[in-house]
Amino acid sequence: MKTHDERIAEMTFASVYPHYIAKVEKKGRTKQELHQVIEWLTGFDEHQVQAQIDAKVSFKTFFEQAILNSNAHLITGLICGYRIEEIDNPLTQKVRYLDKLVDELAKGKKMEKILRNS
Repeated sequence: MKTHDERIAEMTFASVYPHYIAKVEKKGRTKQELHQVIEWLTGFDEHQVQAQIDAKVSFKTFFEQAILNSNAHLITGLICGYRIEEIDNPLTQKVRYLDKLVDELAKGKKMEKILRNS
């Protein structure tokens, strides 16, 4: 049986992306704001994100190709019952960083706070 971390690694970014859009748009945020958050975390602009979706890359590949923001470690708190800063698996932690940013966007947090610009 696959572990939680293995399932996350194999999941495609393309399979989760529509859920991110639906989540933020349902709360009155925009796809552009979602892309701003993704770009801040990964360095991928909108075209690069679309290329990742078209290629149906796994989260493992997605984050291997990403250039993680140097302030990503400032993303803390609970997501899906896990404390982000205590997640041992580096890939799972990066995926949870993204989940947390999407959550914060959907909850109406100000962009400066989400992007950890203090």
